[in-house]
Amino acid sequence: MEDPELLIEEIAVENSSPTGGVISVWTLNRPDKLNALNSDSHMLIKKNCRLAEENPNIRCIIIKGSKPKKSIENKKPKPASFAAGADISEFIDKKSYDVRPFFEDNAWESVWNLSKPTIAMVDGFALGGGLELALSCDIRIASTRSTFGQPEINLGLIPGGGGSQRLCRLIGYGRTMEIILSGRMISANESLEMGIVNKLLEPEELESTCINLAKEISRKSPYTIKVAKRAVRFALEMPFSKGIESERDAFVSLFDTKDKEIGVKSYFDRTDPHWVGE
Repeated sequence: MEDPELLIEEIAVENSSPTGGVISVWTLNRPDKLNALNSDSHMLIKKNCRLAEENPNIRCIIIKGSKPKKSIENKKPKPASFAAGADISEFIDKKSYDVRPFFEDNAWESVWNLSKPTIAMVDGFALGGGLELALSCDIRIASTRSTFGQPEINLGLIPGGGGSQRLCRLIGYGRTMEIILSGRMISANESLEMGIVNKLLEPEELESTCINLAKEISRKSPYTIKVAKRAVRFALEMPFSKGIESERDAFVSLFDTKDKEIGVKSYFDRTDPHWVGE
């Protein structure tokens, strides 16, 4: 039996509160295809987004690509890859009415709409739909050997998983136009300079850094984390004045929570807070 195209692992978070907190690590598992996204992997991502929302123990999600398999003797090894785009074989002979239902209910939006924090751990190629998956996450941390791009223009297409919209909000109009219209590859250093990624690390440091950041986030109040994520999203979806009002409303509402009382008391007592998540 073949391995599933999305592997799920849970890492316990010590000293989390409420107790039982875990980091859910999702590994795209198509190493022979450079972890390219296909209909099955989309289905599994959407399913696990629903499960993550329902599971109060999941405090943070990391998405990564599986490592390349060991190369056969005398054959060039495959490169590292987060996700090298979509599985183009699924585009053959398709018309708009064939693909519209898939793109209207896709994995990118499922990840984007999660209320829980998400980290894209990018090692290698993040191209096309793979970059769009990384852009759907809240934070992107990449290795120095990573490469980014939206090469859909080379297929007579444009990004279809939110790439044009999220890139424009992340790095601005001009740079987004350059990436999408040229279809060229963006180096790890250039992606950091542009602001596509938060941080660059050597490949051997990538996993531990992502897990440590996820643990740090997971030790905060899960309720306050949810409110904070929603408040930052206001900046993308509302005019500035409305965003300020929405942030203020969210801030004020937290004064009625148990976790605010716990946090303030712990500050003055110089103790670690034990959140209750409400």
